[in-house]
Amino acid sequence: MGRTSTSTGGKSRIRRLFTWKKLLGTFLVTCLLVMGAFYALYLMVPVPSANADATLQSNVYKYSNGKVLARTGKINREIVGLDKVPLPVQRTFVAAENKTFYEDNGVDIMGTARAAWNTVSGKGKQGGSTITQQYVKNYYLSQDQTATRKLKEMVIAIKVDQRMEKNDILAGYINTSYYGRSAYGVQAAAQAYYGVDAEKLNVAQGAYLAAVLQAPSQYDWHAASEKGRKAVEYRWNYVLDNMVGEGWLDATTRAGLKFPVPQKPKAPKGLSGQSGYIVEAANQELMRQGVSEEDLKAGGWTITLNVDEKKQKALVDAVDKELESQLDRKNSKRAASVQAGATSVDPKTGAVVAMYGGIGATEHWTNNATRRDYQPASTYKPIVLASAIDNKAETQDGRRIGLNTIYDGANKRPVVGSAIPFAPENEDQVSYGAVTVQKATNSSINAVYAQMIVDVGADKSKKTGLALGVKDGVDFVPTPSQSLGVMNASTLDMAGAYATLAHHGVKVTPSLVKSAEHKDRTVNRPDPIGESVISREAADTTTQAMMGVVQSGSGFRAAGPYQAVGKTGTSENNRSAWFVGYTPELVTAVGLFGESPDGGSQLTLTDAINPGRANGGKLPAQIWGAYTTKALGGGSSARFDLETVAGSGGGEPSPTATGEAQDPTTSPSDEPTEPTTPPAMTPATPQVPTGPTITAPPEQTTPPEPTAPATQPPGDGNGGNPPNPGNPDPGNPGNPGAAGQ
Repeated sequence: MGRTSTSTGGKSRIRRLFTWKKLLGTFLVTCLLVMGAFYALYLMVPVPSANADATLQSNVYKYSNGKVLARTGKINREIVGLDKVPLPVQRTFVAAENKTFYEDNGVDIMGTARAAWNTVSGKGKQGGSTITQQYVKNYYLSQDQTATRKLKEMVIAIKVDQRMEKNDILAGYINTSYYGRSAYGVQAAAQAYYGVDAEKLNVAQGAYLAAVLQAPSQYDWHAASEKGRKAVEYRWNYVLDNMVGEGWLDATTRAGLKFPVPQKPKAPKGLSGQSGYIVEAANQELMRQGVSEEDLKAGGWTITLNVDEKKQKALVDAVDKELESQLDRKNSKRAASVQAGATSVDPKTGAVVAMYGGIGATEHWTNNATRRDYQPASTYKPIVLASAIDNKAETQDGRRIGLNTIYDGANKRPVVGSAIPFAPENEDQVSYGAVTVQKATNSSINAVYAQMIVDVGADKSKKTGLALGVKDGVDFVPTPSQSLGVMNASTLDMAGAYATLAHHGVKVTPSLVKSAEHKDRTVNRPDPIGESVISREAADTTTQAMMGVVQSGSGFRAAGPYQAVGKTGTSENNRSAWFVGYTPELVTAVGLFGESPDGGSQLTLTDAINPGRANGGKLPAQIWGAYTTKALGGGSSARFDLETVAGSGGGEPSPTATGEAQDPTTSPSDEPTEPTTPPAMTPATPQVPTGPTITAPPEQTTPPEPTAPATQPPGDGNGGNPPNPGNPDPGNPGNPGAAGQ
């Protein structure tokens, strides 16, 4: 009984302590205190002057030696009155951001409170601001995502709403906002996206500009991913539907509107030549590392690049001398279709020391060094070989794959052991007999590498490619045609993959930016040198194989006063031609691309540069050689330090003192017989070895200089259209000479 009485008495005391009257009183007192605090804050926080971001600072981009490459920050903005913006276009911004703009008092208390709480609790950036609040943030405050700044924004927004007309606030908002493409304000955005003044914008275009404000870098149609395009199209529809709902747009008119695809981007003024390409690529790299586009465009950055001023000039000079001086772009449509791109990397540090993006950023805005819409073709073959060595792969009859392994190089030879039929053509439909992997690499024999990737496993080869730095995509599929490089890649990607091979299998991620400094922000940048992704023996054996390409194979035009390795490549229908290679100090990828004047389609390079095909062993190799010689100060005595697998090729012929291309003398068992040889190619006919491997040749003395064939260099692996990897067709190996890998 006593226990029950005590329990009942305790509950009674709790009820007396927490009565409804007391709870209500506490709530009212709390509300009064909050209101009092907010009123005090309202009195204390003045409307400040325009902040630094409203006028924006310059960004300074420097070469690695500290010399200024470019300055950005002369604001691409032209303030226009609201009378210069059509009323339907004005309303697109209201429909997108703040439908109650014309009625509210300038703030969204719940939205602001939610955003502040998410910021304080670490949930990241959160929306919820009205147009007035966003104008206040743009014009008076900073872009910092803090609870204090959100409170100030709310107080100032109330005061601004009391002192300014709604139309003036809206005008301030659309004139201070950033739309991407270096465009601040609606006038600059109208020009950047549609090439018209703001007063000429229609409602569909206005809805796109209002939509793109939410995420300028992700929603720019020509830079967006497939996901980004769907997102901006969804938001465009959202804006127009809101306008119908508010009675600002007739439903019938809305139903007839089509998505207004903007024009391709053009470089901002002052970023002509290679500077525009390099600055944009550096910005993209920083954004991948966590710096927002908004922060970059706000200015105040000193960005030191890894670009070496002398090497950069050497690369531009090499392209100008070997390519541009030969083209009549003004009078020839074929010549005008030729685009060049190149990336040069220090394999020891990952530094991008030079980049060539095209004829000039103000003339051709797409960066040919970083574009990823062309096939790398046979420059992918060394990755297949590296995968074979790394995975200790064996042939169908159980022989370990190495440089001396014998394969059947017959033209249109069907691969064995694949569920997907594949029978690719060799260049010019040349049928080789039994050849070593070394010979197949030198002459880029498609039949051999198609079988090799089946022996390795196309899935394993792809895994190696991704590990080395080739990017994934819808065209990068694990089928035998992968051996011909039918995925898409940029010169930056391929330079990174080859740099990893040059660095003995340790991952090298090319980096343009050496440092990025700002008084208010820090950037934690990753180390370009990572972990080992393939064995040293696999990387070094692949390097050994590519020596033959330069010394006596399809890349002989890249030879010079240095020790070099590399691989040529020519893609389907001769739409791209590549040479990717390296010395011990420098990795460089050079690509030529055929592109229509409007950038909308790929064109063949055949007869565009010279009569016939423009394969990788010609101009790309010549550009590579001219650049490398100058970049290395006239030459280099550096030699590769290789640890290759047993039986991987034996002797390592050295260039002569003059650095000319070499054709090493081989022993009778070095190379198998080639039963079918075209008239343009007359190699020696060594004996076919009897075993699966070949012993290393004896140490070589200085070999004789090779004699170039009468009509073309050794094979570039060009052999007709490979079957579509998604729909293999063994009965359609392609038109002879129409493509090359």
